[in-house]
Amino acid sequence: MTPVLNVDSLSLSLGGKEILKDVSFQVPEGIHLCVVGPNGAGKTSLLKCLMRIHTRWTGSIRIAGFPVSSMTQKELARKVGYVPQAGERSFPFTSSRFLLMSRYPNLSPFSPPSQKDRQVVREAFALTGTTEFAERDMRTLSGGERQKVFLAAVLAQGARILLLDEPATFLDPFHEEKVLAILENLRRRSGKTIISVTHDINHAVLFADRVLALAGGEVV
Repeated sequence: MTPVLNVDSLSLSLGGKEILKDVSFQVPEGIHLCVVGPNGAGKTSLLKCLMRIHTRWTGSIRIAGFPVSSMTQKELARKVGYVPQAGERSFPFTSSRFLLMSRYPNLSPFSPPSQKDRQVVREAFALTGTTEFAERDMRTLSGGERQKVFLAAVLAQGARILLLDEPATFLDPFHEEKVLAILENLRRRSGKTIISVTHDINHAVLFADRVLALAGGEVV
């Protein structure tokens, strides 16, 4: 299987502390890789390096053969989408407006959304079972409902690789199972590559194709 992501000798230090130490792994296209480990293992920092939120790392990160360091932010956003941890964050927009805003990597400056953009948004709502929330203000949604809308926004963005930081944490069991089912459906139907972070080893074993374990910033 052709790797869509190659990480080689990735190291990261923040505030004089070594967060990641010589991390190397490959991710074939179309699989679900789950990153597990205790708090402080470097899981979230790893995703932030892949998204270039953290930039002062050493080593190599290549996506579809291209170095992340050489990509513009728009180029990176066309390839990789990021959903941070579930929580209370919200925005004063309808869900439909939020998804249209997520299409920015595919729009020209100052150009309005096209019919194709609106169709992509409708399909993202349908795939995540969130069509009923399209005209709802996101501030009126529950945590579980918002998390599903965030997943829909990443799909509307058009990225082939989805980075998810503990996507089901803080959700009740019902919404937790819904989010995990959506991820499995996306991988099967859309061929997306999913890299998710969790501290729940049971979910990793049940839902992922491969598991990468971190401890103390190192692959174990």
